Amino acid sequence: MQKSLSIKERYKAVIRFFELNMPVAETELVYQSPYQLLVAVILSAQCTDKRVNIITPPFYTVFPDAESLSMASEEQVYELIKSCSYPNNKAKNLLGMARMLVNEFNGVVPSDIEEMQKLPGVGRKTANVIASVVFNLPAMAVDTHVFRVSDRIGLTTNSRTPLETEKQLVKHIPEEKLSIAHHWLILHGRYVCQARKPKCNECGLNELCRYYTKHSIALVK
Repeated sequence: MQKSLSIKERYKAVIRFFELNMPVAETELVYQSPYQLLVAVILSAQCTDKRVNIITPPFYTVFPDAESLSMASEEQVYELIKSCSYPNNKAKNLLGMARMLVNEFNGVVPSDIEEMQKLPGVGRKTANVIASVVFNLPAMAVDTHVFRVSDRIGLTTNSRTPLETEKQLVKHIPEEKLSIAHHWLILHGRYVCQARKPKCNECGLNELCRYYTKHSIALVK
């Protein structure tokens, strides 16, 4: 039976669970520079990290930095990324991103979230990922996993957009834990709290999970 918790108590319990059970949580994308992570995150939209990690090593060999990528043709980029989802759009975005980095940012990925969002293919989620992972800034990137898990376990209420979810999470999660909390929620969503078939019986959070309580009661009825 779900425990009756205040929102403060719920966050405290969830954070304690992850600190004990997932003390190390980080991106599964392979990268060695801010530029490489930016490429990987752009490619990862609606594509698995596993697929992206297959695509990026040869991509980085051909285009090791923004300068080399900025001089490429769309066809060259497409050939290297065609096994990912939406390769045509991503090829255009990668080229646009590289050219703007070179022309407006001296080839250096900016740390400012608003500045990053000027780059083609970079929305708020991507900018928050880069700010958090590369620059260790207190940012909460909300992807489909974070959005779903936060709602299911009761960290967010009536959130209809990723931005609403981000605001609620940032309000309650201590600033110094925002970066790792992003990865906690992603990895929990990827491997346990999956979209179609969540592994509720294996989940250590089911006693305080709204989704589990609702569906377990429905099954009893």
